Amino acid sequence: MQCGLVGLPNVGKSTLFNALTESSLAQAENYPFCTIDPNVACVCVPDIRLSSLANAAQSKEIISSQIQFVDIAGLVKGASEGEGLGNQFLAHIRQVDVIVHVVRAFSDEGITHVHGSIDPLLDIDVIETELLLSDLQSAERQLSKKHKGGDNRETTKALLERGVRYLQNGIPLHTVSWSSEEYYQLSKLGFLTAKPVIYLINISEKDMLNNTVPYQKKILERTHGRPVVWMSTKIEAEVVQLSLEDRILFLKDLNIHCTGLERIIREVYDAMGLISFFTVGPKETRAWTVKKHAKAPEAAGCIHSDFERGFIRAEVIFWEDYVTYKGELGAKSAGRMSTEGKDYIVRDGDVILFRFNV
Repeated sequence: MQCGLVGLPNVGKSTLFNALTESSLAQAENYPFCTIDPNVACVCVPDIRLSSLANAAQSKEIISSQIQFVDIAGLVKGASEGEGLGNQFLAHIRQVDVIVHVVRAFSDEGITHVHGSIDPLLDIDVIETELLLSDLQSAERQLSKKHKGGDNRETTKALLERGVRYLQNGIPLHTVSWSSEEYYQLSKLGFLTAKPVIYLINISEKDMLNNTVPYQKKILERTHGRPVVWMSTKIEAEVVQLSLEDRILFLKDLNIHCTGLERIIREVYDAMGLISFFTVGPKETRAWTVKKHAKAPEAAGCIHSDFERGFIRAEVIFWEDYVTYKGELGAKSAGRMSTEGKDYIVRDGDVILFRFNV
C-alpha cells in the first residue's frame, strides 16, 4: 500500500518523510522543487500486540506489516496546466492509494512560503483545486475517446458523466457517496479526488508544546469531516534521532502519547478500511493486513493463493486470549479457540491458523 505525501513546496513534506521513514532520502531545503523525483521508502507498521504474541509463543522472529511512503514534489497553482512540472507530479499522485495532504501552519522567517504568507485554508484550496481540475480534464478526455460499445462502456460513460457534473461544480469525488463498485471503478480510472485524504497540519514546536492548535475551527470546517492530524514535523525529526528508550521519555515529557508515524498509520488504516490479523508460531509471529469485513478465505489469500483456493476452515483465537492463556494450547484448553468456516468475518486482532487442501 502506498501513502503519498502531497502539498505545496516548503510545507515540511520531506522533513516528515525523513522522520517517518527514519532516513535522509529526501532533500529538505529552503527552496521550491528541491525534490523532483519521488522518494519512496517502506516502514514497519507499529503494533504493540506483536511483541506480546511473540512472547506467548516464544517466536524466534517478529514480522510486521509494511506501508510505503512516497514523498511527492510540491505542487503549485497551475499544476494541472503543467506549472512547476505539475503534470509529472500529478502523475506520481495517481499511483498512490491514499493521500496525506501536508499543510503548513507554522511561521518561520527562515523558510519561505510560495504565497509569501501563512494561510492554511488557501493552501488547502490551491492543492484541492489543482487535483480537481486535473480530474476534470481526465474525465472529459476519457469521455471524448471512441470506444467499442457494450454494457461496461455504457456503465463507465455514465460514471464519468456523473463525475464531470460534480467536478464542474467544484466537488471533490471523495466527498460524494458512491457504491463500492462505483468507487472501485473510479479508482481504476485514476481520479485523484476519489482517493482517501488525510490532512496533516504541520504546526510549530511552540504550538505543539503549548498544546495550542492554530486555525483549528476553520480547518475542521474546511475539511468536511475528513481525518485531520496536527503535528510538528520538526519535533518528529528530533524524535527519530533518539534511542527507543529516550524516545519514550521525550514523548512523555512533551505529553505526546504516540509518534507521528503511529498516528498517521492509524488514520491511513481507518481511511482505507483495513485491519490486522496475526499468524503465530515458534518460528515467527507475523501481522497481515486485510480489508474490514473480509471473510476467512480472503484473509487466507493474503498469505498464499493456495490457502484461499483450498480453504477448509480457520482456527481462531483473539489475540488477548492468546496472550492471557500463554499460547494456542492454553487458549484451546480454556475454550477460547473457535473453528470457523468460509463465512467467518475476520476481526481486527484475530490470531488465525488456516487449514487448507489443494
